[in-house]
Amino acid sequence: MSKEFNVPPVLFPSGGNPNTAGPQQRRLPTAPFQPARSANAGIPFMSFDIGSSPASSASSFAAPQFSAVVGAGAGGSANFDDEPPLLEELGINTKQIWNKTASILNPFRVKSDLHEDADLSGPILFIMAFGLFQLLAGKLHFGIIFGWTTVASLFLYVVFNMLAGRNGNLDLYRCLSLIGYCMLPIVMLSAVSLFVPQGGVLIFGMTAVFVVWATRVCTSLLVELASCGDEHRGLIAYACFLIYTLFSLLVVF
Repeated sequence: MSKEFNVPPVLFPSGGNPNTAGPQQRRLPTAPFQPARSANAGIPFMSFDIGSSPASSASSFAAPQFSAVVGAGAGGSANFDDEPPLLEELGINTKQIWNKTASILNPFRVKSDLHEDADLSGPILFIMAFGLFQLLAGKLHFGIIFGWTTVASLFLYVVFNMLAGRNGNLDLYRCLSLIGYCMLPIVMLSAVSLFVPQGGVLIFGMTAVFVVWATRVCTSLLVELASCGDEHRGLIAYACFLIYTLFSLLVVF
């Protein structure tokens, strides 16, 4: 038995396009946002319109003018020739270091007046050279050399002031300076040992000569620069001998 369904009629517009249910209204394109124009048109950066700035506004922003001579306001041009050298500003006197080094080379005529002004530039240079020669020999001793130099300076400072009593005027800074400069013979021994067979009679003989050299120079400087040192020359020489023998063992072994 068939059943009939009532289908409502479909109405199409007169244009014959079934996809459009009625005439559509087209939206008119609106203009992009334009901010309100500033009342003061003479200032170009207050206007968003690029072409609206007057041509004369470019002249209102003049380029900065720099003075051709630097430091003219200070009363003249800067003259770098009057500046002291960098080493002099750092307190490093190369001429003084050379004179002190030359005085160490002659153990029989030590000029103690050159060592009255203590410094650490020369000692650090000799310690670094000693460590470098040891490094060339396959021994890394930089830390040991610096540590032993500090301990040796403290040892010599305590021994000398105990011997001199209240009259002793040897300070720790001068001890560091003297021990460092008198390290030059040990540095030379370290350089020569690179070309000498190890463990032979020659290296031990050279070591004894360089140790006595360093001991004599250091003892002479300590006795002449510090008061009450001549009375205890033998004890001071023994202390210096122990110090430089200790450093020579790094070269021999």
